[in-house]
Amino acid sequence: MPTLPTLLRRLENLIRPGTIAALDPATARCRVQTGNLLTTWLPFFTLNAGEDSTWHPPSPDEQCLILSPSGNPESGFVLIGLYSDRYPAPNDSPTRHRRRYRDGAVVDYDTATHTLTATLPAGGQIVANAPGGMRLIGDLEVDGLITATKDVVAGEQKISLTTHKTAGIQRGTSISDGPVP
Repeated sequence: MPTLPTLLRRLENLIRPGTIAALDPATARCRVQTGNLLTTWLPFFTLNAGEDSTWHPPSPDEQCLILSPSGNPESGFVLIGLYSDRYPAPNDSPTRHRRRYRDGAVVDYDTATHTLTATLPAGGQIVANAPGGMRLIGDLEVDGLITATKDVVAGEQKISLTTHKTAGIQRGTSISDGPVP
């Protein structure tokens, strides 16, 4: 039977606050500094780790909790995601979901304005790889150059920008009428 000091130590170790001291991305494990104790490599929680999964590892010095069901921190799990002075909340709006990245990129969705916004740092790109195609329903406003590496086709008649011919026009300096509805 464990002694009273052993039981008290295990009770104290059930939940311990700490900070991320090191990360091993290859094994999805981290070490935690909690008081004078530096843990062994422990697994950390994520949003999903099944058929659907996410990868969002903790940052060095990020606050966390070690959850040790047996009272032994060496067999614990690390709960991450606690705001701190070093890593404060990226926003304070109750209607905005914000994800901020270390390079300065920010992705917001605001349920009050129904607006999805992605702001990327200088040189940032958005790449959509959709083998089945892409549909945009609604108006599109572009403030910049549009470059198409293939043809541009418009309307129900599938009028090609590169191969469309207009009948009833004389060659020369004449200007054609506008589109026919």
